[in-house]
Amino acid sequence: MENFTPKKIVEELDKFIIGQEQAKKAVAIALRNRFRRQLLPKELRDEILPKNILMIGPTGVGKTEIARRLAKLVNAPFVKVEASKFTEVGYVGRDVESIIRDLTEVAMNMVKQEHSGKVQEKAKQMAEERVLDILLPQPRYTREMDEAEEKTRYKETREKLRKQLREGALDDRYIEIDLKEKVIPFGIISNVAMEEIEINLKEMLGSFLPEKVKRKKVKISEALQLFTQEEANKLIDMEKVTKEAIERVEQTGIVFIDEIDKIASRGSSYGPDVSREGVQRDLLPIVEGSTVTTKYGPVRTDHILFIAAGAFHVAKPSDLIPELQGRFPIRVELDSLGKEEFVRILIEPDNALIKQYIALLETEDVYLEFTKDGIEEIAEIAQHVNEKTENIGARRLHTVMEKLLEDISFNAPELKGQKIVIDAKFVKEKLSEILKSEDLSRYIL
Repeated sequence: MENFTPKKIVEELDKFIIGQEQAKKAVAIALRNRFRRQLLPKELRDEILPKNILMIGPTGVGKTEIARRLAKLVNAPFVKVEASKFTEVGYVGRDVESIIRDLTEVAMNMVKQEHSGKVQEKAKQMAEERVLDILLPQPRYTREMDEAEEKTRYKETREKLRKQLREGALDDRYIEIDLKEKVIPFGIISNVAMEEIEINLKEMLGSFLPEKVKRKKVKISEALQLFTQEEANKLIDMEKVTKEAIERVEQTGIVFIDEIDKIASRGSSYGPDVSREGVQRDLLPIVEGSTVTTKYGPVRTDHILFIAAGAFHVAKPSDLIPELQGRFPIRVELDSLGKEEFVRILIEPDNALIKQYIALLETEDVYLEFTKDGIEEIAEIAQHVNEKTENIGARRLHTVMEKLLEDISFNAPELKGQKIVIDAKFVKEKLSEILKSEDLSRYIL
């Protein structure tokens, strides 16, 4: 984190997000302040709370992507939620504390994967030994005088098998293996709808559940994978993983609350607005700082960074309850995207759409070449459709590109070895009929 200066953070975000300099600057400062806070004495460190951010701007301009890339940059637990989900079932809604439980689950998976990586080599060796034990069980010695000779022969044969195993020569051979799995003895959880409850119960009860040995016939390559995973799980210290995951949530966790404008009250004191204000009041404790009970233990939310976002076409940020407004002191407005930005989005980012399509079709030996006027035509069409129908920002490029290359993608296996030039003429021919009809472009593009 020390190397991630605010300028460096913005540079990294620039690789994936075009424009929106103000928003990038705000999140870069928020992230850097987290690092600065860690260097302070404990008494002062606990007093400094994160400066939560409210992003204001239409859909498809990069709000979610900025938050997601930020979290990925520093390997922080990240979860995105839609505020409107908490009002869909009337006044009860979804429990807002589930946001923190989901974030903790993300952190657990992250840390477990990291710890698993550290023991992977040892786990692979142990898995290898288990497969060799199945292929070549230990011999029983009948006479003492033969024992030394048998041991030497057994060792030589085992080493030959090990060599074949490592070279992949035995991958497709089938063996029978025993796998241990936790079982819930109640016999009440059987249907698909209860599957998640069953998984959660297994995780919570852990060692208290009886184990069932299941015999399975699998290829050696699959057996090695299953055994490696089993051995890695035995080598991981789950107590350490849990402690580290909770600490990571509390100190570096990022929550992105989308569509926050959908829960802004607009003046009435009854009907849906009551539900909206109720959701805001439910969100308030976790944003302000509280303790949430999770299956891994209590999690403090005081230093989690909350980034909220909304289009605010109808409601205004001032329609949020004052207490919640005060918890999002940093406001940034994101710009709408036009033709110029669309051209840059198509070609500049590391994950640019044109780069993606070129790479995808190269797997079928079909080579796409996009000319400058072709790219500009795509950008112009995306802007035109956004103006005439609903403005969905850069997401429009996905629908335009998909429709443009639909026939090529479908016929790719028959076009093997061909080079196809996507110029302005090609783009117009493919999309002109759709563009002529506003109703058609509304549904297709």
